Amino acid sequence: MNLSLKGKRAVVCGSSQGIGKAIAIALSFQGASITLVSRNELKLKKVLNQLDSGNDQKHNYVVADFIDDQSVNEIFLKFLKKGNKIDILINNTGGPPPGRIINARVEDFEKYMKMHLNCSHLLTKLFLPNMKKRKFGRIINVISISVKAPIDNLGVSNTVRWAMASWSKTLSNEVAKHGITVNNILPGFTMTDRLKNLIQENSKNQNKSIDEIEKNYKALIPSERFALPEEIASSVSFLCSNEASYINGINLPIDGGYSSSL
Repeated sequence: MNLSLKGKRAVVCGSSQGIGKAIAIALSFQGASITLVSRNELKLKKVLNQLDSGNDQKHNYVVADFIDDQSVNEIFLKFLKKGNKIDILINNTGGPPPGRIINARVEDFEKYMKMHLNCSHLLTKLFLPNMKKRKFGRIINVISISVKAPIDNLGVSNTVRWAMASWSKTLSNEVAKHGITVNNILPGFTMTDRLKNLIQENSKNQNKSIDEIEKNYKALIPSERFALPEEIASSVSFLCSNEASYINGINLPIDGGYSSSL
């Protein structure tokens, strides 16, 4: 199986840590040139040094805060004017904090819709012309297993993730004829700072120890463990390759068997 991405450039959003970082590193080892994206320049510089350059790739980074969707659009317009040609877009943005949906404010939905749906849409519109021209494109959205069934105490996140999934499926049907695929990755409980924060929040709300909360979560997972970010990244590498050219418009759970639906 040939997963080589030599000659391709990938924009990986949210790549200063966690799943995004793991994806950027994995794609670089498949030969892709990487554009890292995050609001934290110091972290981006550290990740930049971890990318593989064995195929003479030219890596770079863009500092952008997805809380301001119009600013993101302007930053990447300038980025494209510098001659950057994008073949792969990884839409990955930090999720909303835990909380019951009834306690959410309207502003919370607006904020995270901007960060996730709006920014993903704007970047896609910017990069699609080159993908169509080259008859190759990969758009991967890192969402959540909550697309299969809502996760308790993640009210805003559940709502935003479902919106992203519907947008993605609609888009996949529109661009498939151009050799472009659009797919969603649905990570289950993955050992990232976000999961740690969720566990701490539930520990506080339920008046239980962190160890007890972790044990309860793992009891729901047939694999009886949390995923590693690198395991999510491996699946993304495959979906970005030519080997996955006929896989389009899917939700791919990577959850150790957590989801009870097919």
